[in-house]
Amino acid sequence: MLSVSASTQDNLERLGWDTFFSAQAADHPGLIPARVSRPDLNRYHLLSATGPLVGLLPGRARSAGQSKADLPTVGDWVLVSPIEEGQEDADAVPTVLIEVTLNRKSKFSRKEAGERYDEQVVAANIDTVFLVTGLDDNFNVKRIERYLLLAWTSGASPVIVLSKVDLCENLPPRLDKVEKIAMKTPIHVVSATNGQGMEGLREYVTRGKTVALLGSSGVGKSTITNYLLGHDHFDTGAVREGDSRGRHTTTFRELCQLDSGGMLIDTPGMREIQIWADQETLTASFSDIADLALTCKFNDCQHHTEPHCAVSKAIATGDLPQARLDTFRKFKAELTILTARNSHQNKASKRPVKK
Repeated sequence: MLSVSASTQDNLERLGWDTFFSAQAADHPGLIPARVSRPDLNRYHLLSATGPLVGLLPGRARSAGQSKADLPTVGDWVLVSPIEEGQEDADAVPTVLIEVTLNRKSKFSRKEAGERYDEQVVAANIDTVFLVTGLDDNFNVKRIERYLLLAWTSGASPVIVLSKVDLCENLPPRLDKVEKIAMKTPIHVVSATNGQGMEGLREYVTRGKTVALLGSSGVGKSTITNYLLGHDHFDTGAVREGDSRGRHTTTFRELCQLDSGGMLIDTPGMREIQIWADQETLTASFSDIADLALTCKFNDCQHHTEPHCAVSKAIATGDLPQARLDTFRKFKAELTILTARNSHQNKASKRPVKK
């Protein structure tokens, strides 16, 4: 185990340090643990037991990474060593060299935008994911389903946060739609403007715990973050009239500390949220359909026109929305393509280079 003083240990634990990370650090004596609060081009803003640091990543580490997902990201724990330099400003933030990135307990990932089939890790080592959706004109159940699938893949616990309830005049039908696809995921209805329901969110951001806020632009992530922090750390902006879409008021991912000892990660709004998951997670995310399929007459039932199909019967009786099955099929098709292209990409990378 890493040998540290009681005060240092307490400071590390407030940042989310636990036995999972200290066991790994034991293999690297002499290095200092720190947590990535914000990646910034070729350097990293870090939080340590003694205060903020600026971390530099050696070129060998960048070339050794198989993909961008292997590089440190917000929420990661790294082990660093001091950089010996000449005279420095005594008030300057110390610069260190990132030697090791520790294995992650959890990560929220999506497919990288564009044609390349690579993983983008949005946030790492998170305990809870707030999936934030506005109850204004930007309300979208299908988007929530997509975020839920990625959240269950992450290893963190998802929580659905329906924001801007102060702007919603038809809450019951919208809440009913979310409850039908939530699969027992906790749902909080809040307004960071007037404080309604906000204290319930504090229960997740306790000492040593990390919460990431995810959602599209304009849903109120930064407003919620500022409320929980107790001050305006992130800019907030008005949404566009007509469709309630917002601009990117948060332009980078950043981990912030609460006075309670908890950690919050605010993220830019995602215009494109392509799934990065597997078949097992898809089945768990749509357990309502999976459970019904167990009672279909045929094991390979596709839930179209097959006789004695429990899924089709549930749709006919109104127990299962047709849109829910349509979304399941869409995600399944996306996963099939993702798996095939990943396999092709991996084979191509292993082909010997012709001399």
